[in-house]
Amino acid sequence: MAGKSFSGIFVFAVLIAFLMVVGISFAENTQGQTLSREGYTLEQVVILSRHNIRSPLSGKGSVLDEITPHDWFPWSSKPGELSLRGGILETEMGQYFRKWLEAEGLIPENYRPGENEVRFYANSIQRTIATAQYFSSGFLPVANVPIEHHMEYGTMDPVFNPVLNFYSDTYRDYAEAQMRSMFTDKINDLSDNYALLADVIDMADSNGFKNGSITPFRTDEMEIILKEGAIPGSKSSLETANSVSDALVLQYYEEPDEVKAAFGHKLTFEDWKKISEIKETNGEFLLTAPLVSVNVAHPLLQEIRNEMQTDGRLFTFLCGHDSNIGSILAALEAEEFELPNALETRTPIGCKIVFTKWNDTDGKDYWGVDLVYLSPDQLRSMSLLNEGNSPMIFPISFEGLEQNEAGLYNEADLLERFDQAIAAYDAIVETYSDNVPAEVPEPASAK
Repeated sequence: MAGKSFSGIFVFAVLIAFLMVVGISFAENTQGQTLSREGYTLEQVVILSRHNIRSPLSGKGSVLDEITPHDWFPWSSKPGELSLRGGILETEMGQYFRKWLEAEGLIPENYRPGENEVRFYANSIQRTIATAQYFSSGFLPVANVPIEHHMEYGTMDPVFNPVLNFYSDTYRDYAEAQMRSMFTDKINDLSDNYALLADVIDMADSNGFKNGSITPFRTDEMEIILKEGAIPGSKSSLETANSVSDALVLQYYEEPDEVKAAFGHKLTFEDWKKISEIKETNGEFLLTAPLVSVNVAHPLLQEIRNEMQTDGRLFTFLCGHDSNIGSILAALEAEEFELPNALETRTPIGCKIVFTKWNDTDGKDYWGVDLVYLSPDQLRSMSLLNEGNSPMIFPISFEGLEQNEAGLYNEADLLERFDQAIAAYDAIVETYSDNVPAEVPEPASAK
C-alpha cells in the first residue's frame, strides 16, 4: 500500500512539474493568445456573451422535418432553449473566468460582491437567462447573484432585440442597396455550400422535395425584407438553408458520433465549415452592413458604453445572441477576421466579446477587446477548462484605432469609437427621414 501511495505522489509531482515547465496561465490558450497584460493592473471586465448551445429554433412539423428524410438529434430541451450540454459548458466558462479574475487580483476567492460591483443582465428569453444563470454559478458559486431581465419571460428585450429602431422608405431603399452591394457576390459563391448541404441531408429523398414544397437551393433569388420595428430578413434559399445549416452545426456539437451527426455521411472539418458558412453569411448579410448595424445595435451600444463607465462596477455579464455580437462588432468597425479553430468563424456558439479595463504604472487607463470562445473539440468533448485547456482567445482590431505594445487601446479612443457608432444612428435618422430633400447622400460602403 505504501509503495502504491508513493507511486501516486511521484506521478502527481511529475505532472505538476510538467505544467510549470509548460507555463500556460489561466488566461492563455494553446495558441499563445492571452487576456492578461503583463505590467498592467486589471480594473474592470465587461462581457457581451452569446448564449451557449441550444436546440434548433424550429421543432416538429417545421421545414427541418420536411427537408430531410432523417430524424434529427433528440434534444434535451424544447426548440430554441439551452441544452444540458450548453449549461454545463457555460458553467465551466464561468469557473474559468473566476479563476482568472482571482489570479489577476480583481476578486478574492469565494467572492461575494458588494452593492453594484457585479451585474448580470440577459435578454428575457430562456436560452439567454439560462446561460447567464449557468455562467454565474461557475463564476460566483457562493453568491447567488440575481439575473436581471426586464421584459415578460419569453419576450425580446429592446436592448437585445436586433430590430430596425429607425425606419423610413428612404432608409429602406438605401439600406437594401448597400446590403446587395456588399453581399451579392458572397451569396452567389455559396453554390458549392448549398450542394454539400443538400447532399448531407439527402434533400432529394425528403417528403418536401418529392411533393414540391421544398425546391433546390438557388443563389439567384433574394427578396430582402426590411420593416419598421422588425429584424432584417429575407425570402430566399439562404433563409431556408440558414435554418438547416444552424440545426446541423448544433447537431454536430451535441452528437458524439460525427458520422451520425452528418446523417451517415463522412465529412471533413472543412466540410463542416462550409456548412457553417451558410449561416455565418446569412447573419453578416442581414445585420452587418453599416446602415443596418448601427441601427439594430443602437440600444446595446449605449448599454455597453454605460457599463464601461459605471463607477464601482467590477464585472458585467450581458447575455444576448449572435446577432448582437455581429452587429456590435460591425457598428464599432472591427477589422475583418476569421476565427481559428472554429466552425462558426465570426460568432461561435457561447462566444464572448470581452472588454477589459487596465491601469498602467502611470495611472493611465486602457482597454483590451478580445473574442473568447470554445473550439469545436472543446464543445463536443466538454473537457474541463483549466490552465492547460483554456478557451480560444482572439484579439479584435478596429479600423483606425491604434493598439499599444500590449494590444490595448487608449480608453479615450475606444470610448470615442462607441460615441461615433451611437452618433451614426442619429445621423441616419436625420439623413434618411422621408421628409428630407430628394438628394440623399450615398451611404458609406463597408470597409
